[in-house]
Amino acid sequence: MSEGAGIGYETVLPAGWSRPRGFAQAVKATGSTVLRVSGQLGRAPGAAGVEAGSSLGTQWRVALENLIAVVRAGGGDIGNIVLLRAYVTDMAEFNAGGAEVGAAWAATLGRHFPAMTLVGVTGLVDPNARVEIEAEAVLA
Repeated sequence: MSEGAGIGYETVLPAGWSRPRGFAQAVKATGSTVLRVSGQLGRAPGAAGVEAGSSLGTQWRVALENLIAVVRAGGGDIGNIVLLRAYVTDMAEFNAGGAEVGAAWAATLGRHFPAMTLVGVTGLVDPNARVEIEAEAVLA
């Protein structure tokens, strides 16, 4: 069991399954408060919208930075995040941009890999948005 800012958590992997790359199949967490973070866009704080033409990787990094800021404002930190749900407008772009998305992940979440769902959607609230990421965090 690992520790993340006052909570205990462990990844769950059924016997015989290969360990997935870049996420956990499930995370078992103990704690007393769940913080649910609304979808965060790749929009800089204070900006009117997502910068037109910004890459998926850039938007992914900014969305994660925003998400982490909200978790910290709620009294948690990166280690408290147990679930991410990401919505992308172009799955082919996501698959082709793996290195850029991976670099954004490393720059924000480092080696923390919560349970995650990736969903392809036809659009997001901001017409320039390529990704929106929401989270759940367990606080002590």
